[in-house]
Amino acid sequence: MDFVTKGSRVVGRYVETPYGTETVRAYVPPPLPPDPPIRLDGVQQVLEQANQALGRLDGLTGAFPDLALYIYSWVRKDAVLSSQIEGTQSSISDLLVFENGDAPGVPVHDVQDVSNYVAAMSHGLMRMRSGFPLSLRLIREMHEALLSRGRGAQQQPGEFRRSQNWIGGSRPGNATYVPPPPELVDECMGRLERFLHEERPDLPVLVQAALAHVQFESIHPFLDGNGRIGRLLITLLLCARGVMTEPILYLSLYFKTHRAAYYELLDRVRTRGDWESWLHFFLTGVKETATEAAHAARRMMALFGQHRKQIEALGRPAASVLLVYRQLQKTPILSIVNAAPKIGISAPTVAKSLDHLSRLGIVREMTGKQRRRMFVYEPYLAILNEGTEPIR
Repeated sequence: MDFVTKGSRVVGRYVETPYGTETVRAYVPPPLPPDPPIRLDGVQQVLEQANQALGRLDGLTGAFPDLALYIYSWVRKDAVLSSQIEGTQSSISDLLVFENGDAPGVPVHDVQDVSNYVAAMSHGLMRMRSGFPLSLRLIREMHEALLSRGRGAQQQPGEFRRSQNWIGGSRPGNATYVPPPPELVDECMGRLERFLHEERPDLPVLVQAALAHVQFESIHPFLDGNGRIGRLLITLLLCARGVMTEPILYLSLYFKTHRAAYYELLDRVRTRGDWESWLHFFLTGVKETATEAAHAARRMMALFGQHRKQIEALGRPAASVLLVYRQLQKTPILSIVNAAPKIGISAPTVAKSLDHLSRLGIVREMTGKQRRRMFVYEPYLAILNEGTEPIR
C-alpha cells in the first residue's frame, strides 16, 4: 500500500470509495509507529512531568482505605464525561438515581448510554485481571457491552463495521472526516493490534498510548461508540503495560474541556503528520489529569476520615451506621429499599442509620417523600461532580 508523505513524514493515503450515487475520498492511516520516528526531544520535559504525576497518583493506591470504592466512583465519573462528549446530557446524579431504579431527570436513553459505558469498562478490566490480553477480541467485547442496550443496539454491537461511516456532515460527501472504507478496517485494526503487542523500548508507554488512541480514532472501526472505546483504550493500555497498577487515570475531562484543540490536533496528525503537537497536548493532559485526580483522592480520604470519626462517636449504633456509610462511599445516592439487600441488613436498620447520618449532616434526603426515600452524600458527590456539567 503506497502512503503519501508530507515533508518527510508519512501521513497516510486517500482511497476513493462509492457511497450511494457519489464517490468519496476515505483516509487510510499508515501503520504505527510513525515514519520517520517521532522526535521526542521537544516533549521530553512534559513526558517526565506526566510520568511523575502519574507515579504520584499510582502511589496513592496503597494509601486509599478502600481502593475498590474509589475506582467504582471514578469509572462512573469517566462514564458521564466520556458520554457527554458524544452528546448525552446525563450527570453522575442521574446515573446513580437510575442505578437505584428510579427515573432520572434526563431522557432514559442518555443514562442508559452512561450505564453501558460502565459495563464496558468493567468488562475490560475484569478480563484483563483474569489474564486476557488487550486485543481486538477484547475491544469488540467491550463494544458489545457498550451498545448492548438502548439506542446503539442496532449499530452492530461487537462487530467491526461493514459500511462506510463519517464524522460531521450529513453524508460522506460533505463530512469533516471519512475513515477507511469497510473492506480495509480489518487490515488497519490488525496492524494496530500488532503495535499494541510489540515490545517498543524506544517508545515510552505514554507515547504508545497517545499513538494508539489517534490510530483507533482514525480507523473508526465501529458504526457507533468509537470515541468512548478509544478513550477506554488509553486506560486499559496503561494498565496492561504496568504503568498503572489500577485503572485510575481517565482523560475524558481533559478532552471535554479542550475538545476544539483535541479535534484540531487529530486532524493535523492525519493531514500533516504532526505527531509532536499531539503528543505535547496528550502528555499535558496526563500530567494535569493525574495531578487533579491525586488532589481529589486526598480530599476524599480526608472527608472519609472526618465522617468516620463522627460516626464512631455515636456509640452503639455506630456499627450499622458504618455499614450504610460504606455503601454511600460506593453509591453516594441510595434508596433504603435498594441499599438493604446490598448491605445485608434490614430496611428499618438502614432507615435508622440514614437518620443518624442526616442528623450528623453527612447525608440529605433528596425526594421529600415519605416512601421510596433517597439520600445523597453531598460532600462526596460534590467532589465527583467537578467538571461534569453537561456540554450545552
